[in-house]
Amino acid sequence: MHTGMWWRHLVAGGLAGAVSRTCTAPLDRIKVFLQVSGAEFGSISACLRHMLREGGVSSLWRGNGINVLKIAPESALKFMAYEQAKRLIRGDSERELGIYERFAAGSLAGGISQTVIYPLEVLKTRLALRKTGQYKSIWDATCKIYRKEGLRSFYRGYVPNLLGIIPYAGIDLAIYETLKKTYIRRHPEETDPGILVLLGCGTASSSCGQIASYPLALVRTRLQAQAVTNDSNSSASMVGLFKTIIQREGVAGLYRGITPNFMKVAPAVSISYVVYEYSRRALGVTMI
Repeated sequence: MHTGMWWRHLVAGGLAGAVSRTCTAPLDRIKVFLQVSGAEFGSISACLRHMLREGGVSSLWRGNGINVLKIAPESALKFMAYEQAKRLIRGDSERELGIYERFAAGSLAGGISQTVIYPLEVLKTRLALRKTGQYKSIWDATCKIYRKEGLRSFYRGYVPNLLGIIPYAGIDLAIYETLKKTYIRRHPEETDPGILVLLGCGTASSSCGQIASYPLALVRTRLQAQAVTNDSNSSASMVGLFKTIIQREGVAGLYRGITPNFMKVAPAVSISYVVYEYSRRALGVTMI
């Protein structure tokens, strides 16, 4: 990567992630509640009423601080690793990468970013599910979880998370860039795709990735939250938890919370990609 280009990818990716997650934080918290306790709340409206009664309007953004702290380096690492992986795959040639090569680059980028920030992912889930007054701060939550459950608790659900993020990131990044480049080829008179085109590309690519990886994301969240839910009948393993969910809730149980998840996909990913595109251009970053 050219001198000085890496930090520009970091800044553009970090800004994109932080802005998009803050805008959609209430939907993300509802999704986590439904993934973990969907049978108890049953609907988005019931979950929303519970959160408002328990902590007021501000509780809708509970856990957003750690989410922004997590998503900024995660997005920055993902976009930077994606650009680096594409350069390695392309080598010295000037050819355009195919969709399978972009998928491979996106999968590698997603795996790297998730591995680095995964403990923050666990903290995000715990803070989103916490009751009012349970933790004083992010640091207080970290210390209490570590003292009570040990270091391994910060990697609960890592395997399904990694198995899910590889197809998600690969599909998301590959489809987004393929759609964008296809539009540019078909409209050569437009050197700069408009904001609506970027919104459409981002929404379509992320929706495809979400459908492919959602059951693994749900299992990951349940594993992260086991110490909170105190469900002694649930298995501590990925395969065991899959079986438990299917036995108790059917196949539909693997998709609990997918409605608010899709509701936030369009604004979250679209905002993320648009902010990234304009930040990237402002910083003089080129994509290959």
